[in-house]
Amino acid sequence: MFYRENGQFKTSYAADQAVFPILQDRIALAALLFVLFVVVPFTFSDFWLNSVLTPTLIFALAAIGLNLLTGYAGQLSLGTGGFMGCGAYACYKLTTIFPDVNIIILIFLSGIFAAAIGFIFGLPSLRIKGFYLAIATLASQFFLEWAFGRIAWLYNYNASGAIEVPTRTLFELPITGPTATSATRYLVVLAIVLVLTFVASNLVHGRIGRAWMAVRDMDIAAELIGIRLLRTKLLAFTISSYFCGVAGAMMVFLWLGAAEVESFDINHSFLILFMVIIGGLGSIIGCFMGAIFIWNLPILLRSTFGGLIDAATVEHISFMIVGALIIFFLIVEPHGLARLWQIAKEKLRLWPFPY
Repeated sequence: MFYRENGQFKTSYAADQAVFPILQDRIALAALLFVLFVVVPFTFSDFWLNSVLTPTLIFALAAIGLNLLTGYAGQLSLGTGGFMGCGAYACYKLTTIFPDVNIIILIFLSGIFAAAIGFIFGLPSLRIKGFYLAIATLASQFFLEWAFGRIAWLYNYNASGAIEVPTRTLFELPITGPTATSATRYLVVLAIVLVLTFVASNLVHGRIGRAWMAVRDMDIAAELIGIRLLRTKLLAFTISSYFCGVAGAMMVFLWLGAAEVESFDINHSFLILFMVIIGGLGSIIGCFMGAIFIWNLPILLRSTFGGLIDAATVEHISFMIVGALIIFFLIVEPHGLARLWQIAKEKLRLWPFPY
């Protein structure tokens, strides 16, 4: 009886279309945010903050970017790693050119450069789709990897070919570089991810999101009702690349501290794609579920069987589990973990009278 919508009346269209229409959901979200912002930074160890929570949030943001393009707009992409690299290298150049500008502003601005690259590589989407579009975005991945390793200007002619993060402060508190604490970097990442998640949620629940889903379901019918395919598809590529670019900038500046070309290779593109598939196509919360599952599965296996099997075997087992789950979800439940979570919530609302 506690988790019910009965008696919660909607007096406006905005309230009826709210993302969290049930009061209990809003209370649970507020409690979760309190734990993430107040409890976690002061109680969790550096290992949890550096190796678990921060990368999970970053990959969740990248998964949201890919899900906007693939799950909502129906455009396949295998170039997510390259677009993340665009944001990372753009942020590195911006810190060199504008050393006095706040690093958080530069992280947001770096996504614009990734969005511009995504706009260019999204141009073929008007003529091709499906497998052929996936191959086109795969070509963008390989081209961007080549550019990151061959254009020395991008990494300031560093002999090692790597980009290294300088120390930057916010209110005299280091948030990047070796002197920045794990809690500080975690809080910055969490704040940026929440802001962009809110933006993504409003996009998919508004006019732009409805246009994307119309194109995804049947592009010819969408064009007949007045939706401009080229503008809608390019907008999806642009916004998706922006999210991935910001995630790439945070990956280097707020997590790794340095990066090379291999940090944005094709493996990362597939990793983000697997997060979207397992979490659920066309679901914002599914991106977080997919990121939590895939990133933390090897960590869980190592902590459980670390003394019994070697690290290589743990990695192989995690690949086998992820591969089996991808096949399962594609066949049985294409909407992934998000759909299972939705079913569980519906069962909870009906309890103790499930019928």
